[in-house]
Amino acid sequence: MKRVRKKLFLFFVLLLLMNVTACNKSTGDNRVTRTNFLLDTIIQITAYGPNAEDAIIAAFDRISDIQNKMTAVGHGSEITKINDAAGISFQKMSPDTFFVLKRGLYYSEKFKGRFDITIGPLVKLWGIGTEDARVPSAKEIENALEKVNYKALKLNEQENSAMLENEGMSIDLGAIAKGYAADEVIRILKERGIKSAVADLGGNIFVLGHKPDGSPWRVGIQNPFDSRGSTFAIVEVTDKTLVTSGIYERYFEENGKRYHHILDTYTGYPVENDLASVTIFSDSSIDADALSTSIFSLGLKEGIKQVEAIPDTEAIFVTKDYKVYITSGVKDYGFKITDQRFELVN
Repeated sequence: MKRVRKKLFLFFVLLLLMNVTACNKSTGDNRVTRTNFLLDTIIQITAYGPNAEDAIIAAFDRISDIQNKMTAVGHGSEITKINDAAGISFQKMSPDTFFVLKRGLYYSEKFKGRFDITIGPLVKLWGIGTEDARVPSAKEIENALEKVNYKALKLNEQENSAMLENEGMSIDLGAIAKGYAADEVIRILKERGIKSAVADLGGNIFVLGHKPDGSPWRVGIQNPFDSRGSTFAIVEVTDKTLVTSGIYERYFEENGKRYHHILDTYTGYPVENDLASVTIFSDSSIDADALSTSIFSLGLKEGIKQVEAIPDTEAIFVTKDYKVYITSGVKDYGFKITDQRFELVN
């Protein structure tokens, strides 16, 4: 079995060590860049202006706060307290966690479980992205699927509390918490007077305003057949978030077959369709985060249909044969393919 998690982690650590000194200093154009490892990924924030450094520090403090509340790993977070009390009692939580649970439940209902924040038992069983990744038995998957059911997650708005009705259930916010964190980063930067910035939360990109020279930000679209940071196209955006989900991000290989991290809550196995990646454009990163997973799971035809029906939302789809499909509004962002192996299908 080929383990990719360790290699990725070492790469990220190396990247962090290379950037930590230079990126913590201001430049002549009042630009500050900081890099850190939070939410199980490398996060980089660049901001411009006299208050940039203090604003970025505050943003990273906020991300750390969100991680402490919403991680499903270990014990002591608000999510693990809910999971530990599954089938027993309601657990009170902060407005942050309650908001993310409520939004996650909205998307779970909207896509009839294709997106399901109670996917925890399946995530833990497969262990994709960890040293314990393996292909479970059919019986193990069947047993885990019995514990995945968003309808059994109950929220009490009056008390900011939540409960999983059945023992053994567990919540995992891995497909939505980074989006919430990105939204919070931009909110904090704005509150501190920052008008130009870009935040990259492990592939969740959010750009604030224009570049300092007044031009739009040029953002590369992730190449799903290569490592993170490799791109196949560019777009030009302002005040927009882009979130990509695909087969490249976390996976392991066994007996020549790749198993990626986007799990099908209907079958219990990684999603099988023609898609290699989906990139969502939105004004809200929490929505784009949830949508990128949901739309990937739906597949190309239904995914395009769903995105076209959502206001102020666009998408780029890449299939496993290097074909590219875009929703109607993507052309307004100066979309251009930069890798000739990819073909735009009109």
